[in-house]
Amino acid sequence: MAITIHLVLLGVQLIFCGFHVTAKSAMRQLHPLALAGLRVAVATPVLLLIATLAQSRVPASHPRIPGAHDQLRLALLGLFGVFTNQLLFILGLSHTTAINAGILMPSIPAFTVLVALVSGVERVSAGRLLGVLLSMAGALVLLRPHRFALDGTALGNLLVLANCLSYAIFLVLQRPMLRRLPPLTVIAWAFAWGGAGLVAVSWPHLAALQPQLFPVALWWKLGYIVVLGAVVVYPMNTWAIGRSSPVLVAAYTTLQPLGTAVLAAVLLGERMGWIEAVSFALIACGLWIVSRTRSTPPATHPLPRAS
Repeated sequence: MAITIHLVLLGVQLIFCGFHVTAKSAMRQLHPLALAGLRVAVATPVLLLIATLAQSRVPASHPRIPGAHDQLRLALLGLFGVFTNQLLFILGLSHTTAINAGILMPSIPAFTVLVALVSGVERVSAGRLLGVLLSMAGALVLLRPHRFALDGTALGNLLVLANCLSYAIFLVLQRPMLRRLPPLTVIAWAFAWGGAGLVAVSWPHLAALQPQLFPVALWWKLGYIVVLGAVVVYPMNTWAIGRSSPVLVAAYTTLQPLGTAVLAAVLLGERMGWIEAVSFALIACGLWIVSRTRSTPPATHPLPRAS
């Protein structure tokens, strides 16, 4: 089972590497919000259908539709994991490069440790704190705060970094839900709640689309973004969280900078400069420390099990 989990997580990151490059390329022909809206508008009903079919195979004692109490928590997952996460990422990617987006992804593990600490899931050791600080330093190198201005690449990098924080919250919040609900149910309903908000925000751009004018290459890109980049990758990630931990899942994001840089260089003609290299080195070093240092549970009064 352990090998299967690692193989699934490896596949997740490879898909995300391709997603950065494919989405950046597709935005040359589509508005970022139209792309985000299409992604969730198509993926959500597919995920709900798959989750419903999967639920038909479990005992009748398990409800096919989560109750009102669970729906509130699933809506929260949708807010951070679908609406905020995808909106910030797609807008950030439209202002920065695919390489920069890939480099900032390894800040997710550091954010995940911080969210777990603040929520009381675990205590952070001195080693993990050092790793978090190094990762944050790497992100700041790329953001170059001394030259910060709310325009251009700096804004894109900041939006992608905010996306990483949103995704880290999403990873940590999923864990309690997966103790009671199947992974497909969790991700499908998170998409239903978050996707509804994202479609509403992007509706003017969706309404203006003329699919009959899309070139064949764009249809292939959209197929990758929707099928692999949503319908396949999110259930894979959620399945892995349910059988491992949010920190382990987040740790695999370190594979994204290298994979994205290679694909972006080949397909988009982007290049990785020395600032990006230093940023990646600091983030990777911090992540290595975070991943190698054992976490410790809270010393007093563990969080109550959700009901």
